[in-house]
Amino acid sequence: MDISTNVENRVKWIKEVLESSGARGIIYGNSGGKDCTLVGALCRMATPNVLGVIMPCQSSANYGSDRDDALAAGRHFGIEQTEVDLTAVKESLVAALGDGLAEGEENGAARSALININPRLRMTTLYALGQAKGYLVAGTGNLCEYTVGYFTKWGDGAYDFDPIADLTVPEIYEMLRFLDAPASIIEKAPSAGLYPEQTDETELGVTYGDITAYIRGGELSESMRRRIAGMEERTAHKRRMPLRYAGAE
Repeated sequence: MDISTNVENRVKWIKEVLESSGARGIIYGNSGGKDCTLVGALCRMATPNVLGVIMPCQSSANYGSDRDDALAAGRHFGIEQTEVDLTAVKESLVAALGDGLAEGEENGAARSALININPRLRMTTLYALGQAKGYLVAGTGNLCEYTVGYFTKWGDGAYDFDPIADLTVPEIYEMLRFLDAPASIIEKAPSAGLYPEQTDETELGVTYGDITAYIRGGELSESMRRRIAGMEERTAHKRRMPLRYAGAE
């Protein structure tokens, strides 16, 4: 399938999702990254009623390059943007938790718990604003991240629909180039912006190229294949609905 038809099919699907839901528009989190930029562009092609929400939360990058790129993407694709600063909200929540996170300090779990607060606060923000406006929440996760579980359960893993869920990171970039997205977004290292100097591939310990090869059956060393398979297995709980007791057999 050529890329033009691929884009057209996604836009058509988004229109169908909107029509079937009865929603008036779409809201999404805009971090100025590759994935949210593509999602915003596709949604804007489907409807003029799109709102991007910039949500800085402690990380200094959120107030600098992230915001600059988010605003640039909004201007480029004609998408309304708003900003909700969640730093004070997180600080209040952490203070309220007090010593509740202390048990995880020795094994690093406390650090992960603190980092995961950010996307969960953002999810809450998007759903609050989305419900008030009658908008659906668009997901911004790609297939590479989904496969290895590189997303926060009930954070950026929570949404009403995701128009890029089947695309690997190289495919994301290909579509962004086709849509003439701002160069600053295409050229910078992928990052969730969870803390200063954070990059996705450093956090993961594998490259998106390796994950793409794993998914698409490309050339990959056996040790790397086992490593990525282990990541997929360990994060399986993130990709299923919550377990529900159905009674004894």
